[in-house]
Amino acid sequence: MSLHRAAAPLVNLAEGGNHESLNPAVTGGAAFIILLLLLWITTRFNRDR
Repeated sequence: MSLHRAAAPLVNLAEGGNHESLNPAVTGGAAFIILLLLLWITTRFNRDR
């Protein structure tokens, strides 16, 4: 499978795709919250610093 053929669906999805349920603000906000949660968990386990 070529790289172009594998990346084509991802490019389509990034440009909006045909998924009306994928709101960019909600997706970005959810990713931000998940990253903050992972950062918080990481700092809880790294108490020796």
